[in-house]
Amino acid sequence: MNLRKRAISGIMLAGSMVVMCAIADAASTVSAEAVSVVADTRTDLATDGTAGVVAQLNQVSTDAVEMAAAGVENSQTILVASADEEAQVAEDTEETSAVQEETVSVEESAQADSKEDETTQEADAVEDVQNADVDSETDTENTVDVENTKDIENTKETENIEDTENIQNTENAEWQNRLMADVDEFLYVRASGDADAEIIGKLYKGDVADVVENGDTWIHVVSGDVDGYVNNDYCVSGEDALAYAQENVETEAQVNTNGLRVRNAASEDASVITAVSEGTTLTVDTDAETEDGWVAVKYKGQTAYVSADYVTTELALGEAVTIEEEKAALAKKAEEEAAAKAAQTKETTTVQNASVSASYDDVTLLAALIQCEAGNELYEGQLAVGAVVMNRLRSGAYPSSISGVIYQSGQFPPAGQGMVASIAANGPKSSCVQAAQQALGGSDNTGGATCFSRASSGRAGVVIGNHVFY
Repeated sequence: MNLRKRAISGIMLAGSMVVMCAIADAASTVSAEAVSVVADTRTDLATDGTAGVVAQLNQVSTDAVEMAAAGVENSQTILVASADEEAQVAEDTEETSAVQEETVSVEESAQADSKEDETTQEADAVEDVQNADVDSETDTENTVDVENTKDIENTKETENIEDTENIQNTENAEWQNRLMADVDEFLYVRASGDADAEIIGKLYKGDVADVVENGDTWIHVVSGDVDGYVNNDYCVSGEDALAYAQENVETEAQVNTNGLRVRNAASEDASVITAVSEGTTLTVDTDAETEDGWVAVKYKGQTAYVSADYVTTELALGEAVTIEEEKAALAKKAEEEAAAKAAQTKETTTVQNASVSASYDDVTLLAALIQCEAGNELYEGQLAVGAVVMNRLRSGAYPSSISGVIYQSGQFPPAGQGMVASIAANGPKSSCVQAAQQALGGSDNTGGATCFSRASSGRAGVVIGNHVFY
């Protein structure tokens, strides 16, 4: 705005000068024309007199005024034009300045934006780098975690391998001076290294002995209370003895806590079969699949599992026995058998219980079982088998039907093997049918027995024919 004022002031000053110059030019022209008019006036004075002179002067005055006015107007036009041009120049200059300022502002803004963009880009780059660093750190941490996990797993595997190797090395070291008899039953232990020497003991299959001194034919050993010599040809020693033991000797699991649960599968969620007390010895089922943290054991004819944390497993190795110890053991066994036999009685008393109504099929099925178990026995023996089935039915501890009792799993082998069904289909013999009917009628000559086995088992009970009922 100040620039425009200064421009207009300059224009007005220049315009004033132009007007003054124009008037001066006009005056010069008028003067020249006046001189010409004076000359002409002199002529007109000579010819026209005073009137001609006056007319000539008026014309000169008029022309002078017009010329001056034209000069002024021309000067004004020039002045206005000049002013407009100057104003336009000023405006252009101002606009140019404004444009330049705007351009500068735009450039500055652009530069600022550029700097801001650069700053943002730098910040983004820094953030990306930081994020990359974070991601890298995270990846590194994850990698480290994975590596640590792998290291831990590898360490555990290494430790397990080392533990296994240590156990194996310990076992191998323990067995370096051990010996076992590679025989079907037993190996004699003699008083000296001679085939004619006195027999002082027996090393049974599965017994282990410590080697005192090796020899080419005879080896000096100690096992239990036996200290003597065994023939080298019938022995295995060192690692071979260990391999023999693992192949031929059962492994036992000694229970170290009370109430240890025996389960039907290697899982804490598996069903509990029973619970055993501390000191109980279970036989390890070495043929079953092994599970980490569990030991497979044999329990009542099936494979069961116990927690490995509460048992100690070891080979069920035996020791040699002296001749005196063996004689004492045989005498004790004979006494026990005699006592069991004395507890058996052949006196039977038949009692009459309440009869049980049964269908034709029940009678046939019971008669078929009697024929399978005691078909060649005396009638009393056949009746006794029928009475056992009826006693179970009345007890409430067994299934509540005749067929349920007969086909209960693991109780009567002929039933599970299909023999009972076969005889029932073909028709049992008459004596067995009669025994079945009398048992259903309530007759019991077993004294309430619910089980029976071979009389030769030595079990206490009532002996009828070849069976003992208890």
